[in-house]
Amino acid sequence: MAGKAELDAARLLLSRMGISPADLMEAMADRPPAPTFAEYVPVVAAAVSAGNRRAYGSYWKRVVEQWGQRRIDEPTPSEIERLAEYVKTHVVARRNARGGRSAAEHLIASLRCLYRRAVADGLLSEADNPALKVAKPRRLPSTRRALADARLAEINEVAASTARITPACARSSVSVCSSIFPCGITPACAT
Repeated sequence: MAGKAELDAARLLLSRMGISPADLMEAMADRPPAPTFAEYVPVVAAAVSAGNRRAYGSYWKRVVEQWGQRRIDEPTPSEIERLAEYVKTHVVARRNARGGRSAAEHLIASLRCLYRRAVADGLLSEADNPALKVAKPRRLPSTRRALADARLAEINEVAASTARITPACARSSVSVCSSIFPCGITPACAT
């Protein structure tokens, strides 16, 4: 809470700018009340590209489930962080899961998209955008690795010594070649 000194300083600054507290109240009254998430998510979904809808749709659905009846100007950065943690702990576990970090990152990105729209629509000011005040989780280093040179040489040697690729095989489907190369390697003649 601001003390007497801070309030006096604010009054002095406002008076030097020629602004009265009533002017500030009028400016706030000019802005329409912010819609709820349940009302605004469909507006945003209709306005973005199909790719953004695909990427963010499931996260917007989560936001509506959790905050549907709340106005979009109500959540604080701390509440967004809590929602990101909730999403992170309730992800669908897959073989390549990274502990929900990507889910939290995508939730924050989806909220940033939603709030960018709200700013563009005049529902919020840029300074009132809580999603910009939340850091995305850092990405972990990739678990993908290239084949070691020795392993690649071994695959090439086996492919060269066992393959009987004929022109007919090259014209047929790749499934013929997959019976020769069960590891999934498609020889150059089949492409």
